[in-house]
Amino acid sequence: MNVPSHLRYTKDHEWIRLESDGTAVIGITEFAQGELGDIVFVEVGTLGEHVAAESVFGSVEAVKTVSDLFMPVSGMVLELNPSLDANPELVNDDPYGEGWMVRVKPDNAADIDALLTADGYQATIS
Repeated sequence: MNVPSHLRYTKDHEWIRLESDGTAVIGITEFAQGELGDIVFVEVGTLGEHVAAESVFGSVEAVKTVSDLFMPVSGMVLELNPSLDANPELVNDDPYGEGWMVRVKPDNAADIDALLTADGYQATIS
Protein backbone atom coordinates (compact mmCIF):
# COMPACT_ATOMS: atom_id res chain seq x y z
CA MET A 1 0.00 0.00 0.00
CA ASN A 2 1.40 3.35 -1.06
CA VAL A 3 1.35 5.90 1.82
CA PRO A 4 3.66 8.78 0.82
CA SER A 5 5.65 10.15 3.74
CA HIS A 6 5.43 13.81 2.64
CA LEU A 7 1.65 13.94 3.10
CA ARG A 8 -0.60 14.15 6.16
CA TYR A 9 -3.70 12.00 6.57
CA THR A 10 -7.08 11.85 8.30
CA LYS A 11 -8.78 8.88 9.92
CA ASP A 12 -11.43 9.29 7.19
CA HIS A 13 -8.81 8.51 4.48
CA GLU A 14 -8.18 11.96 3.04
CA TRP A 15 -4.65 13.20 2.40
CA ILE A 16 -3.41 16.79 2.39
CA ARG A 17 -0.26 18.41 1.04
CA LEU A 18 0.80 21.97 1.89
CA GLU A 19 2.16 23.84 -1.12
CA SER A 20 4.87 26.52 -1.05
CA ASP A 21 2.27 29.25 -1.78
CA GLY A 22 0.35 28.41 1.42
CA THR A 23 -2.48 26.56 -0.31
CA ALA A 24 -3.14 22.90 0.33
CA VAL A 25 -4.14 20.10 -2.04
CA ILE A 26 -6.54 17.40 -0.82
CA GLY A 27 -7.53 13.99 -2.15
CA ILE A 28 -8.38 10.50 -0.96
CA THR A 29 -5.83 7.82 -0.18
CA GLU A 30 -4.94 4.77 -2.22
CA PHE A 31 -6.53 2.67 0.54
CA ALA A 32 -9.82 4.60 0.25
CA GLN A 33 -10.06 4.38 -3.52
CA GLY A 34 -9.28 0.67 -3.31
CA GLU A 35 -12.07 0.12 -0.81
CA LEU A 36 -14.54 2.13 -2.91
CA GLY A 37 -13.72 0.43 -6.20
CA ASP A 38 -14.12 2.08 -9.58
CA ILE A 39 -14.82 5.80 -9.12
CA VAL A 40 -17.49 7.04 -11.56
CA PHE A 41 -18.20 10.55 -10.26
CA VAL A 42 -16.69 13.14 -7.93
CA GLU A 43 -18.98 15.89 -6.68
CA VAL A 44 -17.71 18.95 -4.84
CA GLY A 45 -20.28 21.71 -4.40
CA THR A 46 -18.27 23.86 -2.00
CA LEU A 47 -16.15 25.92 -4.42
CA GLY A 48 -15.66 29.39 -2.96
CA GLU A 49 -17.02 28.33 0.42
CA HIS A 50 -15.38 28.15 3.82
CA VAL A 51 -15.55 24.58 5.12
CA ALA A 52 -14.83 23.64 8.74
CA ALA A 53 -12.45 20.81 9.60
CA GLU A 54 -14.15 17.39 9.57
CA SER A 55 -17.15 18.79 7.64
CA VAL A 56 -18.30 17.27 4.35
CA PHE A 57 -16.94 19.12 1.32
CA GLY A 58 -18.15 16.71 -1.37
CA SER A 59 -18.68 13.08 -2.26
CA VAL A 60 -17.21 10.30 -4.35
CA GLU A 61 -19.47 7.91 -6.21
CA ALA A 62 -18.24 4.44 -7.01
CA VAL A 63 -20.09 1.71 -8.88
CA LYS A 64 -21.77 0.39 -5.72
CA THR A 65 -21.60 3.19 -3.15
CA VAL A 66 -21.34 6.91 -2.44
CA SER A 67 -18.89 8.18 0.18
CA ASP A 68 -18.63 11.63 1.74
CA LEU A 69 -15.39 13.61 1.59
CA PHE A 70 -14.31 15.27 4.85
CA MET A 71 -12.21 18.44 5.06
CA PRO A 72 -8.92 17.75 6.92
CA VAL A 73 -8.52 21.38 8.12
CA SER A 74 -10.73 24.45 8.11
CA GLY A 75 -10.33 26.62 5.03
CA MET A 76 -11.67 28.17 1.84
CA VAL A 77 -12.15 25.89 -1.18
CA LEU A 78 -10.29 27.68 -4.00
CA GLU A 79 -10.24 25.18 -6.84
CA LEU A 80 -11.70 21.88 -7.95
CA ASN A 81 -9.68 19.46 -10.05
CA PRO A 82 -11.15 20.15 -13.51
CA SER A 83 -9.88 16.83 -14.88
CA LEU A 84 -12.19 14.81 -12.64
CA ASP A 85 -15.36 15.86 -14.50
CA ALA A 86 -14.38 13.91 -17.61
CA ASN A 87 -11.98 11.45 -15.96
CA PRO A 88 -13.08 10.50 -12.41
CA GLU A 89 -11.03 7.30 -12.77
CA LEU A 90 -7.93 9.44 -12.15
CA VAL A 91 -8.75 8.98 -8.45
CA ASN A 92 -8.23 5.23 -8.91
CA ASP A 93 -5.26 5.52 -11.26
CA ASP A 94 -3.26 8.26 -9.46
CA PRO A 95 -4.84 9.18 -6.09
CA TYR A 96 -1.81 11.18 -4.89
CA GLY A 97 -1.16 12.95 -8.20
CA GLU A 98 -3.60 13.67 -11.03
CA GLY A 99 -6.50 12.37 -8.91
CA TRP A 100 -6.40 15.23 -6.38
CA MET A 101 -9.79 16.75 -5.59
CA VAL A 102 -9.58 20.29 -4.23
CA ARG A 103 -7.14 23.07 -3.47
CA VAL A 104 -7.88 25.06 -0.31
CA LYS A 105 -6.53 28.03 1.59
CA PRO A 106 -6.22 26.70 5.16
CA ASP A 107 -7.23 29.02 8.00
CA ASN A 108 -4.15 27.85 9.89
CA ALA A 109 -1.50 25.87 8.00
CA ALA A 110 -0.11 24.63 11.32
CA ASP A 111 -3.29 22.54 11.75
CA ILE A 112 -1.94 20.23 9.05
CA ASP A 113 0.88 19.20 11.40
CA ALA A 114 -1.70 17.84 13.86
CA LEU A 115 -2.97 15.29 11.32
CA LEU A 116 -1.69 11.73 11.00
CA THR A 117 1.79 11.13 9.63
CA ALA A 118 2.30 8.37 7.06
CA ASP A 119 3.29 5.98 9.86
CA GLY A 120 0.24 6.94 11.91
CA TYR A 121 -2.09 6.46 8.95
CA GLN A 122 -0.45 3.15 8.05
CA ALA A 123 -1.14 1.96 11.59
CA THR A 124 -4.86 2.84 11.27
CA ILE A 125 -5.31 0.82 8.07
CA SER A 126 -3.22 -2.19 9.11
